Amino acid sequence: MKTLISFTLVMMGFLAYAGGSQLKIGDKASHTSVKMKGVSGEMLSLDDARKANGVVLIFSSNTCPFVKKWEGRYNAVKQWADEHKLGLLVVNSNYRNRDGVDSFAAMKKHAKEHDYQFPYLVDKNSLLANAYGAQTTPHVFLFDKDFSLVYKGAIDDNYDDEAAVENAWLKMAIESVAAGEPIIQTETKPIGCGIKRKVD
Repeated sequence: MKTLISFTLVMMGFLAYAGGSQLKIGDKASHTSVKMKGVSGEMLSLDDARKANGVVLIFSSNTCPFVKKWEGRYNAVKQWADEHKLGLLVVNSNYRNRDGVDSFAAMKKHAKEHDYQFPYLVDKNSLLANAYGAQTTPHVFLFDKDFSLVYKGAIDDNYDDEAAVENAWLKMAIESVAAGEPIIQTETKPIGCGIKRKVD
């Protein structure tokens, strides 16, 4: 039963964005100046967050089982990004859950409970999720200093057990972009829950 539930959630993620625009490797980010409200009261954009070598954007949520598996690694990703002069933003695009489990109040509570050390922002009306073709929570988009997409997909290859990770895709991509070197794995399949986006 557990395996069936996990498979269903994965498939929900894969099928969550069947159509519309999907940002491809090498494409430029749009809406980089749009300010989003964070749980600490700040208003931030991708322009604000970008550092010398770029910015990491993670689409996330409060209750997805895959987020719960991975979010314990978010602070380490933030530290790794800082060390390599990249910014990091985590956004919640679940428009259809905004009056429930992904309300702003719930986001604030969740960030506090999990000691988020990074901005956690509302992607109002799923603007970025729709513009970039984000599919799941979590789903990672890594942009270089020129806002070109250089990696998108999963954080690593084992959501269930951090100790068993063999390919830390996001960390390796961050290291490569900071060094000005080609990223070996530029795209991986996102695994997670489908984004409850605004589609009209």
